Amino acid sequence: MKLTLEGIKNRGDWKKCTLPEYDIEAVRRRTLASPEWIHFGCGNIFRGYIARLADDLIAKGEMQTGIIAVDFFNRESIEKVFAPHDDLCMTVGLCTNGKRTMRVIGSIARTVACVDEGFGELQTYFAAPSLKMISLTITEKGYAVRDSSGALTAGAENDISVGPEGKLSTAMGKLCALVLARYRAGGLAAALCSMDNCSRNGEKLRESLLTVAGGWCKKGFADEGFIAYITDTLTFPCSMIDKITPAPAADMAVDFAAMGIEDMAPIVTARGTHLAPYVNAEIPEYLVIEDRFPGERIPLEEAGVYITTLDVVEKTERMKVSACLNPLHTFLAIYGCLLGYKRISDEMADEDLLYLVKKLGFDEGLPVVEPPGIISPEEFLREVIEVRLPNASLPDTPQRIATDTSQKLSVRFGETIKAHLEKGDAHDLTVIPLVIAGWIRYLTGIDDSGKEMALSPDPMLDELRETVRPEWFTVEHGLNEESSKQLNVLLSNDKIFGTDLVKAGLSDHIMALLDDMLSYAGAVRAELAYARGR
Repeated sequence: MKLTLEGIKNRGDWKKCTLPEYDIEAVRRRTLASPEWIHFGCGNIFRGYIARLADDLIAKGEMQTGIIAVDFFNRESIEKVFAPHDDLCMTVGLCTNGKRTMRVIGSIARTVACVDEGFGELQTYFAAPSLKMISLTITEKGYAVRDSSGALTAGAENDISVGPEGKLSTAMGKLCALVLARYRAGGLAAALCSMDNCSRNGEKLRESLLTVAGGWCKKGFADEGFIAYITDTLTFPCSMIDKITPAPAADMAVDFAAMGIEDMAPIVTARGTHLAPYVNAEIPEYLVIEDRFPGERIPLEEAGVYITTLDVVEKTERMKVSACLNPLHTFLAIYGCLLGYKRISDEMADEDLLYLVKKLGFDEGLPVVEPPGIISPEEFLREVIEVRLPNASLPDTPQRIATDTSQKLSVRFGETIKAHLEKGDAHDLTVIPLVIAGWIRYLTGIDDSGKEMALSPDPMLDELRETVRPEWFTVEHGLNEESSKQLNVLLSNDKIFGTDLVKAGLSDHIMALLDDMLSYAGAVRAELAYARGR
């Protein structure tokens, strides 16, 4: 058995899998002739959720075409994961009872690497009058054209200097050149929809494109009408997406082999991306998109997507990111690493962590959430704590969630802290200060047993390690006057924490917690037990 167009023709061999009932090859022919949906970012969230939405719509007869999937930089993923399987993908739904649902996705009509001849092919697709939506899941870093000081990044400077015909080095530079091709093809409308997990993602995408386009206009690579086209004709809906899609679990490839399905082993690309011909993901999922589409749009609501107002999108995003899921994930990531856990689900059986994660969600996050209307925050949070995080079938690790923590704290905790400051009860917060103290303790690179541990990738890691030193983890050292001064500088950084924690009056509490956790091996566990009240 092989996951290929030819391989799935013998449907009797695939009794344990749901196969597409529609004519995949006919869908592909229609897509290339009249493309409607192009997606950038071929990772797990795309294949495990977004491509499956398209598969649902095709199966229902709501769509006649599929998705053209694009990797901005990487031929490797296309050559090693997509091409050997004729662009088919297996999604594995991980149920809380240990059962799995398996489904072959046929909606990916074409995969293209946005390099060399692939770029020219994409220009043709972008010029098509039939094109309705360009969506993206490229992570928040993919939109970066300016650094924290507001200066252009080196990549953006290069892309502006060489122009749309030059060797472009950023995702936004390449996308802007493709948008320019659509502008030159008659100024055709389309929606550019970021589906990345970041606040105001549509606005981030729009501003990044305008930065590159503005630089090109100043240098004469494009006329001023290009700016008007981006601002007046294209739309940039904001969205909120939520579905946990961890790296592919290697043991699933073994299970596939036992079923007779060959060549399903995961790979790690040169860019460090974990991919496989399958995606393992939880069952719960949410996608909320601002209703801001020019002309006819793809009927995403027929596949369970919420199409609503910007206000509702923002409230839903804040509910998830600042209160009911992401802060809990970060708490578990930090303390999971310190305590040596390898699975998020195992942490939910830890009585100390479970008590504190509930307190973080129900006592500190939920009281400052404004209900979005379409989803109950209480029900969402209860599902997170009772169903999603304890799912032992989900191979998600604290080490994965701990990636880029410095970039997440301001959104995941800063807004909640500010809301409590406005209420006048920030001094009552207990778990949020514990998260921040735990993160600094994590940065020492010493776990709670006193052993060195690997730290997850973070763009600020080198800078942070100059402040947070491993030698703090000794009875003799701990926090002294000098290290306390350094920490006050760190804790006053509102770009990291979303607010100045010194001015907020939380820094002394955080440093006291940190000092306790630096005292001896096992002090982290002792602090968690104390915070729990035992």
